[in-house]
Amino acid sequence: MEWFFAALGAIIVIIVIWAIAQYNALVRLRNLLQEAWRQIDVELQRRHDLIPNLVETVKGYAKHERETLEAVTQARTVAAAPGSTPAEQAQQENVLTQALGRLFAVAEAYPDLKADQNFMQLQQELTNTEDRVAAARRFYNANVRALNTKIETFPVNVVAGMFSFTREEYFETEDPAARQAPDVQF
Repeated sequence: MEWFFAALGAIIVIIVIWAIAQYNALVRLRNLLQEAWRQIDVELQRRHDLIPNLVETVKGYAKHERETLEAVTQARTVAAAPGSTPAEQAQQENVLTQALGRLFAVAEAYPDLKADQNFMQLQQELTNTEDRVAAARRFYNANVRALNTKIETFPVNVVAGMFSFTREEYFETEDPAARQAPDVQF
């Protein structure tokens, strides 16, 4: 009978150690996810900081394009506001991206503006920042996938439920133009 209680005690100890290891793994994933979101936030802030300079540069050349400039400024203000969920932030960034697209379309009508060194440098910085946002978004979404998979997988889902770990949102684009293949003509 003693061996039974010893075996039962060993099984309980193993289960407790396993549960602690799973809890710690979930905490690590959650912290990695939070770090990934902060990196997106840093890159989006960099983007938001570049936009006023870009708008001011365009203003000097395209004084009568006030509506487009105001749309970009308004979209930037909304996108830069704190406290958004990943889904809300993605939607706000989509609006900003569309407004910037209209701004660059306006710039096409002004050859002097397109040749302006400051404008070209800001446009290049914005392009580089967009690439960095995309990379940060991929990293964040990979961590969301890892955490969500771990939370949903049995038997870890029991530990996750006990300690209130929940699924996280992906940072996704909802811009239909971004989902379409480009039209290439030769």
